[in-house]
Amino acid sequence: MKTAISIPDDLFLSAENTAKKLGIPRSQLFAKAIEEFIQNHSKENITDKLNEVYTHNINIVDNPISNMSVTNLRKSLKNDSW
Repeated sequence: MKTAISIPDDLFLSAENTAKKLGIPRSQLFAKAIEEFIQNHSKENITDKLNEVYTHNINIVDNPISNMSVTNLRKSLKNDSW
């Protein structure tokens, strides 16, 4: 799909030079840049949601299974040199 956008002159020149160095059309460079930008923001949303879930679950202190797991982990790592 064709579209028109406005970008600063220096950004346009950088894109033009980068596309030439990569040997790809400028429109392909723009499409790839937008694709990567969207993917990165999607990953940020996933990380934010995971952080929210784990932050909520960390506040549950009286979980006997969790307490046993921590105790066993501490015992197993007691003599570890790291």
